[in-house]
Amino acid sequence: MFSITVRDHIMIAHSFRGEVFGPAQRTHGATFLVDAAFRRAELDADNIVVDIGLATRALGAVTGELTYRNLDDEPAFTGINTSTEFLAKVIADRLADRVRAGELGEGARGLTGIAVTLHESHVAWASYERTL
Repeated sequence: MFSITVRDHIMIAHSFRGEVFGPAQRTHGATFLVDAAFRRAELDADNIVVDIGLATRALGAVTGELTYRNLDDEPAFTGINTSTEFLAKVIADRLADRVRAGELGEGARGLTGIAVTLHESHVAWASYERTL
């Protein structure tokens, strides 16, 4: 399996519901380092997984929809605990939509999976991996 990974970051505000979250139930900020890995079994005709420039642009577009926002105020997240795990899935799914829409080029049609990792800190992170 081949893969390439591109990186960005998001800065968000949010809060959680539920005692398990302790003080994070109050509104707080979070900065996540975002890694998006694109996978395929065989390289394309140009011997690449996907155009890194297009992958970087797509990730930037997706993170741009989230950064500098209070997710509690976003209609798409009403009533949802926007945990690190949940946000990794949101980003992966939105990238998959962009792959299907052709935004990562014709060669990206051979991609078989995307994995997104959100790093909360140097000691904690969460990932979500999906097929295409």
